[in-house]
Amino acid sequence: MVEPLAALEPSPQVRATLDRMSELGRAGRPFVFALDFELQEALLWDEPESYPLCRIGSLSTQPRGRGGEVSSPGPRPRLEGLEPEGEARYRRRFDRVHEGLRRGDSFLCNLTISTPLLGDLSLERIYAHCPAPYKLLLPGRFVCFSPETFVRISPTGRIATYPMKGTIDASLPEAAERLRSDYKEGCEHHTIVDLMRNDLNRIAREVRVERFKYLSEIETDRGRILQMSSEVVGQLPLDWPAHIGSLLLSLLPAGSISGAPKERTCQIIREAEGAPRGFYTGIFGYFDGQELESAVLIRFIEQRDEGNFVFRSGGGITINSQAEEEYRECLTKVYLPR
Repeated sequence: MVEPLAALEPSPQVRATLDRMSELGRAGRPFVFALDFELQEALLWDEPESYPLCRIGSLSTQPRGRGGEVSSPGPRPRLEGLEPEGEARYRRRFDRVHEGLRRGDSFLCNLTISTPLLGDLSLERIYAHCPAPYKLLLPGRFVCFSPETFVRISPTGRIATYPMKGTIDASLPEAAERLRSDYKEGCEHHTIVDLMRNDLNRIAREVRVERFKYLSEIETDRGRILQMSSEVVGQLPLDWPAHIGSLLLSLLPAGSISGAPKERTCQIIREAEGAPRGFYTGIFGYFDGQELESAVLIRFIEQRDEGNFVFRSGGGITINSQAEEEYRECLTKVYLPR
C-alpha cells in the first residue's frame, strides 16, 4: 500500500483510531467513524448498539443506533433572525487568502464563516426534521446533514469520490446553464476534480472521471439551490479493507473543503480563519464489513457554550473570486433541508 501523505499531521489518538479501523476492516467487522478536519480527534463506534444517530448514504445495512430516530422531536425547527458575521470581517480573511493566491501559494482555497443562530433550536430536532443522504448527530456537540459523498468503496475495490463545487439559487433564470458556464465556478470545479484525480492516483489504478459537472437540486427552508459535482473513480486491490485507515489518511483533508496544493493551502486556511474547524469539514462514514461509504461534514450546526448554536458554511476562493459574491455564497449555504 502507498505510505500515507497527509497535509495535516495526525495526533497520536487519530493514528491509533486509523490503525484500529484497519484492524476491523481486516476482520470484516462493521464500524462507524468520524475524523475532524485537523486530524486531532477521531471517533469510532465498533459495536452496533453503540452507534450514534446517523444515516450513511446508500448502504443496504444502515447503522441506526437507538432505533435511528429521535423520540418526541417536537415541531420543525426554523432558522430565524440570522446574524451572520459581517462582510467587512469576511473581506479581511478573504484578502489574506487572495494574497496567497496571487503569490501562487495556492490555486484554490476554501474559506469558511460562522453564523450564530437564534430561536428555539435543538440538535435533536434538527436531526429529526432535516432529510439528507448523510446525517450525524452528536448530542451536545453538533449535527450534520451533508449532501456530499467523500468516498465509496465497493467489495470489489472500486473507489469513487464525488467532489462538490459550485452553488446557485435554483430560482434564477437559466440557473443550471449559468452555473455550468460560470468561468470562476468552472475554474474551481476543474481544480478540485484534478486534485481528487491526483489523490486517487496515489492509492488506486485506472483512475478516470466518469461524470463531470452533473447537477443536483436541494430543497431548503429558504428555497431551492443547485449544486455541481463530478464523479472520479479508480480500482483498489482486493485487500483494501485491511488498509482502510491508511487509505483514508492518504486522501485527507478532502480536497473540496481544503484546496490545492493541500499542504500550503491548509496553512493559509489556518492563518485566515484563526481557529481550528474541529469536526466541521472533517469526514464520517460506515464500513458494513464489506463496503465503505463516507461523507464530508458540511451543512453543519455546532452547539457551543450555554446552548448557543452556530451554522458553519464556506466556499472555494480562486484568483478570479470577488469577496461580495463569495460572501453571498456562504450565506446561501445557511439553510435547513426540507
